[in-house]
Amino acid sequence: MAAQGLGGSPGGIGVGGGTFGARMLSSDRNVFEHNAWDHVEPGSEHYEYAEQQIRMHREHPVPEEERELYNAKPASFWDSFYANNQNKFFKDRHWLRVEFSELFTWTNDRASADIKSDTIKDGSVTESALTAKNGTAPALNVSNTSPDSKFRIMEVGCGAGNAVFPLLADIHDPRLFLYACDYSKTAIDVVKANEAYDTSRCKAFVWDLSSTELPEDVEPESVDIMLMIFVFSALHPDQWSQAVENAYRVLKPGGILLFRDYGRNDLTQLRFKKSRLLDSNLYIRGDGTRVYFFTNEELGKIFGKKFIVEQNAIDRRLLVNRKRELKMYRVWLQAKFRKPIIAADHDQISA
Repeated sequence: MAAQGLGGSPGGIGVGGGTFGARMLSSDRNVFEHNAWDHVEPGSEHYEYAEQQIRMHREHPVPEEERELYNAKPASFWDSFYANNQNKFFKDRHWLRVEFSELFTWTNDRASADIKSDTIKDGSVTESALTAKNGTAPALNVSNTSPDSKFRIMEVGCGAGNAVFPLLADIHDPRLFLYACDYSKTAIDVVKANEAYDTSRCKAFVWDLSSTELPEDVEPESVDIMLMIFVFSALHPDQWSQAVENAYRVLKPGGILLFRDYGRNDLTQLRFKKSRLLDSNLYIRGDGTRVYFFTNEELGKIFGKKFIVEQNAIDRRLLVNRKRELKMYRVWLQAKFRKPIIAADHDQISA
């Protein structure tokens, strides 16, 4: 669907921009003065190195006889991961407040009221909230929400709860209800064992995003915001279409999907050794979990068939080892996909 750019900092490359970081490198001579720089475009030497690494990966993929092992039961590898790491591997995602303010601007009842937005004003929706192809529509149906109804946020691939629990702590509005799902049963057990898990405000359950069935705990078109943080990359490309369909069915009309994942030629992709490439740009980590590295164009095609693409940006970060004078490039993709208020003929709308 036609992308609606909503602005952002100049560092956000792609549709809609983004806030991201603000430490800008003005001259290559200063590169080793700090440990990290934002929005640095790699030079030709890096891209030549990337081509060499990708070529090596293609020449030495995962042996044919081992590929089915990783695709047959991918959740089992995540079960092992969370059994070993519990909730100690990933940091709590407090950065969500900056990058995805939609999680907070629907309510004034939160721990910190420092988020400003032209989307919500005095509890009502302003005219600039969203201009879609079929006219102006509210970014979220907040103005139509009664004090007794619920505002539902669903995190797919919740892991150990590194987004869920900060949200529960920061948002005090009694209308909030969080769904936390993951296809790893062990991850869900970790969430439920957390002392902050409150069944009156949150429900955690096992669900595979690529399943042909929606979770029994979630009604169709009942979710206001869906969160996918480094989740879609764990799916095989054959599963993408079903996953997008599921997200579309669960979200309310006008609801939004907030997305962040790995970008093509990210440091972690280029560091893979031989026998780790499972499929084109799909790799196997040492613990057996899968990870795919996307481009903006791919995301636009994958989600644009169903959603309005409000943001589809690249977040680049240059990490520096000052002692060894090494440069390491991180690449993440950040996107916001809006379910249309009115269903449209997707084949007639350009991505």
